[in-house]
Formats: sequence, C-alpha cells, structure tokens
Amino acid sequence: MAVKMRLSRKGRKRAPFYHIIVADSRSPRDGKFIEKLGTYNPMTKPATIEIDREAAYDWLVKGAQPTDTVKAILRFKGVYYKKHLMRGLKKGALTIEQVNDLLGKWTDAKEAKIEARKTQVKADLAAFHKMVSGEAKPKAVVADEATKQAAEAFKVTADENTESAVAEVAENVAEVSEQVEETVEAVAEETAAEDTTSEPESPAADESDKTEE
Repeated sequence: MAVKMRLSRKGRKRAPFYHIIVADSRSPRDGKFIEKLGTYNPMTKPATIEIDREAAYDWLVKGAQPTDTVKAILRFKGVYYKKHLMRGLKKGALTIEQVNDLLGKWTDAKEAKIEARKTQVKADLAAFHKMVSGEAKPKAVVADEATKQAAEAFKVTADENTESAVAEVAENVAEVSEQVEETVEAVAEETAAEDTTSEPESPAADESDKTEE
C-alpha cells in the first residue's frame, strides 16, 4: 500500500481550509485517511500552519511520500531539516545534544521571523484603516535651528528685494508720467500756434462769386 502525505480540502466556497493528512494513495482526496498531522490555512497573511513535527518526521522516515505542497510545508516547519540532522547523527558527525540544540535554534529563529511578519502585517493594516478613515495626519517636519535661521534670513532678504523692486517700479512710473505730460503739453502748444497763424478766407472771392451769379 502506497502511503501519501497530502492535503484534504475543507472550508466553504472561496475560503479554503486544509487538513494535512496521511492516507492511502488510492483513497479519494476528501475520503478516509490514516492520520491527521495538522492544518493549513492559506487565507491568512502569512499562512497559518499547525503541524505535529514528530509525527510528520516519523511518517517521512517510514517512506510516506508527500505531495509538492506538503513537502514545502514540511521544509517550512523544519521537518526536513530534522531529517538532515538525524542523518548526520547516524553517521556520527553529530551528537543527539547537538541535533537538539541546532534544531531548537532553527525553530526559534523561524518562529520569531513568523511573529515579526505577523506584527508587521497588523501594523500595516492598522495604518491603512487610519488612512481610509481620515484619522491619519501627516507628520510635522521639525526643522533644526540652522534651518530656521536660514529661512528667516531668506525671508528678510526676499522682503528687502521686494521693497526695492516696488520702489524702482514706482520711480519708473513717475518718470513715464512726466514724459507723457510733457508730450501732451508740447502737442497742445503746437496746435494752438497753428490755429493763430492760419488766415481766414478772402471776402473778395465771395463777392466775385456773387457778381458772376
């Protein structure tokens, strides 16, 4: 009888939840099984995996063949790492104390990494909720003393430059106004002079026109 370590699907539609089982390879996917090793929930972030490492290692040593997904889960949970260490123990390269110590350190580091990722996911989710609810406020930028002094100096310089520019524009406007007034007066004088110098029409011409009539 070929024994396989595989997943058995549970859960409702579009919300899968799996049992990690040991079963006869000829049995249906969700049919009878020999032993349940744990659970696998891919809907959480990160995925939630609960498994009996010792039972999984025993079945792996006995020759049970895991599917690709179950093999990835066993590697993730350190079952294959334990198999590697136990091979070193059989060859005499390691002692049982060293095996337990290395396996314990590896497991602790892995669990710490998983917990850190869970914490980060919760923090990101809380920040997202605050952002969409309008509670999050932009962080105020606190400038140091040197930056404040530089800003004040720039403001003073800008004000001085603005005042000088306004004064220069006012002077230019006054000069242009004076030039316009002088030009208008000159034109008026020339017009008056032309009016005084122009002669009236000759009355003799009018009389001649009358006699001809």
